[in-house]
Amino acid sequence: QVQLVESGGGLVEAGGSLRLSCVASGRTFSSYAMGWFRQAPGKEREFVAAISGSGSSTNYADSVKGRFTISRDNAKNTMYLQMNSLKPGDTAVYYCGGKYYDLKTVPASYAYWGQGTQVTVSS
Repeated sequence: QVQLVESGGGLVEAGGSLRLSCVASGRTFSSYAMGWFRQAPGKEREFVAAISGSGSSTNYADSVKGRFTISRDNAKNTMYLQMNSLKPGDTAVYYCGGKYYDLKTVPASYAYWGQGTQVTVSS
């Protein structure tokens, strides 16, 4: 069982930056591929970025490439999402997800989820 807790959300003006964190419980964090997803009101949860267990492989949604950076520190059981050049369209609840082994972009592939953190970007 893995428990995930996100933090770092907030209100920011367009063009600003935020860094989200996701802390995981357990001693096998490096065994999990991790991902960030977001869900805006009335919309389905969508993929943002994912990272392999070792951190050597990453994948990004086209909408965030060049603006967001996913990373992880396995010694701290923590994953990060650095978000720069934020746009109003980035407004959503951001969730971190975890799954064994390989990196995936589909939410249904993830077994573990955090409670989410709200990101609001004003124009």
